Amino acid sequence: MDVFSRTFLPAAAETGLAVQTVSRHMPIFRRCVGSGDATILVTRCSRPGRAVPGEYLMLLTYRRLVVTQQTRVLHRLRLHLNTELRELSNVTWSPDPRLHSVELAATAIDGARERFLIRTQHPKQVWQLDEMLNHAFRTRLRAARERIVATIGEAPAAARTSAFRPAVVS
Repeated sequence: MDVFSRTFLPAAAETGLAVQTVSRHMPIFRRCVGSGDATILVTRCSRPGRAVPGEYLMLLTYRRLVVTQQTRVLHRLRLHLNTELRELSNVTWSPDPRLHSVELAATAIDGARERFLIRTQHPKQVWQLDEMLNHAFRTRLRAARERIVATIGEAPAAARTSAFRPAVVS
């Protein structure tokens, strides 16, 4: 059994997802996530302020964020978001223990701002979710550093002087 399979089912059970729901979304998650990725979180979520109804299921691993959508009428599944964590920018989340929820927002590589609302059953779970997100986005990701792909160096001094010296004709 690979790492993804060993960690996916316990993470789904921890949030109280039904086995039928998990098994319906599993083929999409399998295509998006590698067998060596460990699952941090599997949970239902919604998209606040969106007119398109439907249920969303979020999968968070140490490398990827995958969100699937199930339509209400025909119950069709479609992939909503599939991205590596390092490709997300401006990732923020705000826990609200009074409402038993955490709102997660991030900007995808295409510039679209994605917002998800994750509801929990107890205020204690809000803080556990906050710790998971902190672990995934703050402690696991290294600070972005400028990468030098190639440098254009100066020509050697002898080549510079001979290239600009006027030719002497005798």
